[in-house]
Amino acid sequence: MSLVDPASDWIPHTDPFALFDAWFAEARASELNDPNAMALATATPAGAPSVRMVLLKGHGPDGFVFYTNFESRKGHELAANPQAALLFHWKSLRRQVRVEGRIEEVTAAEADAYFASRHPVSRLGSAASDQSRPLPDRETYLARVEALRAQYPDGDVPRPPHWSGYRVIPAAIEFWVDRDHRLHERRRFVRENANAPWSSTLLYP
Repeated sequence: MSLVDPASDWIPHTDPFALFDAWFAEARASELNDPNAMALATATPAGAPSVRMVLLKGHGPDGFVFYTNFESRKGHELAANPQAALLFHWKSLRRQVRVEGRIEEVTAAEADAYFASRHPVSRLGSAASDQSRPLPDRETYLARVEALRAQYPDGDVPRPPHWSGYRVIPAAIEFWVDRDHRLHERRRFVRENANAPWSSTLLYP
Protein backbone atom coordinates (compact mmCIF):
# COMPACT_ATOMS: atom_id res chain seq x y z
CA MET A 1 0.00 0.00 0.00
CA SER A 2 1.45 3.36 -1.01
CA LEU A 3 0.87 6.44 1.11
CA VAL A 4 0.35 9.80 -0.54
CA ASP A 5 -0.07 12.95 1.51
CA PRO A 6 -2.94 15.33 0.71
CA ALA A 7 -2.17 18.92 -0.25
CA SER A 8 0.06 20.72 2.23
CA ASP A 9 -1.50 22.75 5.04
CA TRP A 10 1.74 24.63 5.66
CA ILE A 11 1.40 27.55 3.23
CA PRO A 12 2.71 30.06 4.19
CA HIS A 13 5.18 28.00 6.21
CA THR A 14 7.69 30.68 7.24
CA ASP A 15 5.35 32.89 9.30
CA PRO A 16 3.34 31.20 12.07
CA PHE A 17 1.14 34.26 12.59
CA ALA A 18 0.12 34.26 8.93
CA LEU A 19 -0.54 30.53 9.10
CA PHE A 20 -2.62 31.01 12.26
CA ASP A 21 -4.60 33.79 10.55
CA ALA A 22 -5.41 31.46 7.65
CA TRP A 23 -6.44 28.58 9.89
CA PHE A 24 -8.45 30.82 12.23
CA ALA A 25 -10.38 32.29 9.28
CA GLU A 26 -11.30 28.77 8.19
CA ALA A 27 -12.30 27.85 11.76
CA ARG A 28 -14.61 30.85 11.99
CA ALA A 29 -16.38 29.62 8.86
CA SER A 30 -16.61 25.96 9.89
CA GLU A 31 -16.89 25.71 13.69
CA LEU A 32 -20.47 25.82 14.98
CA ASN A 33 -19.65 27.31 18.38
CA ASP A 34 -16.86 29.55 19.65
CA PRO A 35 -14.09 29.10 17.08
CA ASN A 36 -12.07 31.44 19.33
CA ALA A 37 -12.28 29.06 22.30
CA MET A 38 -8.89 27.97 23.61
CA ALA A 39 -7.60 26.00 26.56
CA LEU A 40 -5.39 28.11 28.82
CA ALA A 41 -2.84 26.28 30.96
CA THR A 42 -1.13 27.97 33.91
CA ALA A 43 0.98 26.71 36.78
CA THR A 44 2.02 27.72 40.26
CA PRO A 45 5.69 28.46 41.00
CA ALA A 46 5.86 24.92 42.41
CA GLY A 47 4.70 23.53 39.08
CA ALA A 48 1.13 22.53 39.94
CA PRO A 49 -0.81 22.93 36.67
CA SER A 50 -4.38 23.99 35.96
CA VAL A 51 -6.28 24.45 32.72
CA ARG A 52 -9.58 25.99 31.63
CA MET A 53 -11.31 27.27 28.50
CA VAL A 54 -11.19 30.99 27.70
CA LEU A 55 -11.91 33.03 24.57
CA LEU A 56 -9.35 34.63 22.28
CA LYS A 57 -10.20 38.32 21.98
CA GLY A 58 -7.31 39.58 19.89
CA HIS A 59 -4.28 38.25 18.08
CA GLY A 60 -1.45 39.39 15.86
CA PRO A 61 2.35 39.51 15.72
CA ASP A 62 2.39 40.90 19.27
CA GLY A 63 0.59 37.87 20.69
CA PHE A 64 -2.73 36.32 21.73
CA VAL A 65 -5.09 38.26 24.03
CA PHE A 66 -7.71 37.10 26.52
CA TYR A 67 -9.49 38.86 29.40
CA THR A 68 -10.19 37.76 32.94
CA ASN A 69 -10.44 38.68 36.61
CA PHE A 70 -6.92 39.13 37.96
CA GLU A 71 -8.13 37.91 41.35
CA SER A 72 -9.17 34.54 39.91
CA ARG A 73 -7.08 31.38 40.26
CA LYS A 74 -5.50 31.88 36.83
CA GLY A 75 -4.85 35.52 37.68
CA HIS A 76 -2.97 34.57 40.85
CA GLU A 77 -1.03 31.85 39.06
CA LEU A 78 -0.04 34.15 36.20
CA ALA A 79 1.03 36.84 38.66
CA ALA A 80 3.32 34.34 40.39
CA ASN A 81 4.48 32.49 37.27
CA PRO A 82 4.03 34.65 34.12
CA GLN A 83 4.13 31.79 31.63
CA ALA A 84 1.18 30.24 29.84
CA ALA A 85 0.24 27.71 27.18
CA LEU A 86 -2.76 27.84 24.85
CA LEU A 87 -4.45 25.14 22.80
CA PHE A 88 -6.92 25.66 19.96
CA HIS A 89 -8.73 22.53 18.75
CA TRP A 90 -10.92 22.84 15.67
CA LYS A 91 -12.58 19.45 15.30
CA SER A 92 -14.36 20.38 12.08
CA LEU A 93 -10.99 21.06 10.44
CA ARG A 94 -9.10 18.22 12.16
CA ARG A 95 -6.50 20.73 13.31
CA GLN A 96 -5.03 22.08 16.50
CA VAL A 97 -2.59 24.86 17.41
CA ARG A 98 -0.45 25.03 20.54
CA VAL A 99 1.07 28.30 21.80
CA GLU A 100 3.65 28.66 24.58
CA GLY A 101 5.17 31.84 25.95
CA ARG A 102 5.38 34.55 28.53
CA ILE A 103 2.49 36.86 29.39
CA GLU A 104 2.08 40.58 29.86
CA GLU A 105 -0.90 42.69 30.86
CA VAL A 106 -2.72 44.63 28.15
CA THR A 107 -2.89 48.40 28.55
CA ALA A 108 -5.69 50.03 30.53
CA ALA A 109 -6.95 51.60 27.30
CA GLU A 110 -7.18 48.18 25.63
CA ALA A 111 -9.01 46.73 28.64
CA ASP A 112 -11.42 49.69 28.81
CA ALA A 113 -12.22 49.41 25.10
CA TYR A 114 -12.91 45.70 25.25
CA PHE A 115 -14.96 45.92 28.48
CA ALA A 116 -17.11 48.66 26.92
CA SER A 117 -17.73 46.45 23.87
CA ARG A 118 -19.25 43.62 25.94
CA HIS A 119 -22.96 43.01 26.39
CA PRO A 120 -24.32 45.06 29.32
CA VAL A 121 -25.26 41.92 31.27
CA SER A 122 -21.76 40.53 30.76
CA ARG A 123 -20.29 43.74 32.17
CA LEU A 124 -22.60 43.53 35.18
CA GLY A 125 -21.76 39.86 35.70
CA SER A 126 -18.03 40.49 35.64
CA ALA A 127 -18.27 43.40 38.06
CA ALA A 128 -20.42 41.35 40.46
CA SER A 129 -18.19 38.27 40.46
CA ASP A 130 -15.48 37.38 42.96
CA GLN A 131 -14.20 34.86 40.44
CA SER A 132 -12.88 31.53 41.77
CA ARG A 133 -13.85 32.35 45.36
CA PRO A 134 -16.42 30.28 47.32
CA LEU A 135 -20.08 31.18 46.64
CA PRO A 136 -22.73 30.15 49.21
CA ASP A 137 -25.47 29.85 46.58
CA ARG A 138 -26.23 31.09 43.07
CA GLU A 139 -28.90 33.45 44.36
CA THR A 140 -26.21 35.47 46.15
CA TYR A 141 -24.40 36.10 42.88
CA LEU A 142 -27.59 36.94 40.97
CA ALA A 143 -28.61 39.35 43.73
CA ARG A 144 -25.29 41.17 43.34
CA VAL A 145 -25.88 41.40 39.60
CA GLU A 146 -29.35 42.85 40.19
CA ALA A 147 -28.02 45.34 42.72
CA LEU A 148 -25.53 46.60 40.15
CA ARG A 149 -28.26 46.69 37.50
CA ALA A 150 -30.28 48.96 39.77
CA GLN A 151 -27.25 51.20 40.19
CA TYR A 152 -26.39 51.12 36.47
CA PRO A 153 -29.71 50.51 34.67
CA ASP A 154 -28.09 50.91 31.25
CA GLY A 155 -25.45 48.31 32.15
CA ASP A 156 -22.67 50.88 31.77
CA VAL A 157 -20.84 49.75 34.90
CA PRO A 158 -17.19 50.88 35.04
CA ARG A 159 -14.52 48.29 34.43
CA PRO A 160 -13.33 46.95 37.80
CA PRO A 161 -9.61 47.63 38.35
CA HIS A 162 -8.96 43.91 38.84
CA TRP A 163 -10.62 42.96 35.52
CA SER A 164 -8.30 43.26 32.55
CA GLY A 165 -6.46 41.23 29.96
CA TYR A 166 -3.29 39.31 29.26
CA ARG A 167 -1.29 38.92 26.09
CA VAL A 168 0.55 35.65 25.54
CA ILE A 169 3.77 36.49 23.67
CA PRO A 170 4.73 33.22 22.02
CA ALA A 171 8.15 31.65 22.04
CA ALA A 172 6.75 28.55 20.32
CA ILE A 173 3.73 27.83 18.11
CA GLU A 174 2.96 24.31 16.98
CA PHE A 175 0.50 23.35 14.23
CA TRP A 176 -1.02 19.86 14.01
CA VAL A 177 -3.11 18.25 11.28
CA ASP A 178 -5.09 15.05 11.80
CA ARG A 179 -4.21 12.55 9.05
CA ASP A 180 -5.76 9.18 8.30
CA HIS A 181 -4.56 6.16 10.28
CA ARG A 182 -2.93 8.52 12.81
CA LEU A 183 -0.16 9.50 10.39
CA HIS A 184 -0.55 13.04 11.69
CA GLU A 185 1.49 16.06 10.63
CA ARG A 186 3.15 18.52 13.03
CA ARG A 187 5.23 21.62 12.50
CA ARG A 188 6.76 23.59 15.38
CA PHE A 189 7.94 27.22 15.14
CA VAL A 190 10.31 28.59 17.78
CA ARG A 191 12.19 31.84 18.40
CA GLU A 192 14.64 33.04 21.04
CA ASN A 193 12.79 36.29 21.80
CA ALA A 194 9.99 38.49 20.48
CA ASN A 195 12.34 40.27 18.06
CA ALA A 196 14.11 37.16 16.76
CA PRO A 197 13.20 35.39 13.52
CA TRP A 198 11.21 32.18 13.62
CA SER A 199 12.68 28.82 12.76
CA SER A 200 10.55 25.75 12.15
CA THR A 201 10.78 22.02 11.84
CA LEU A 202 8.51 19.08 11.24
CA LEU A 203 8.01 16.72 14.21
CA TYR A 204 7.20 13.06 14.30
CA PRO A 205 3.52 12.65 15.20
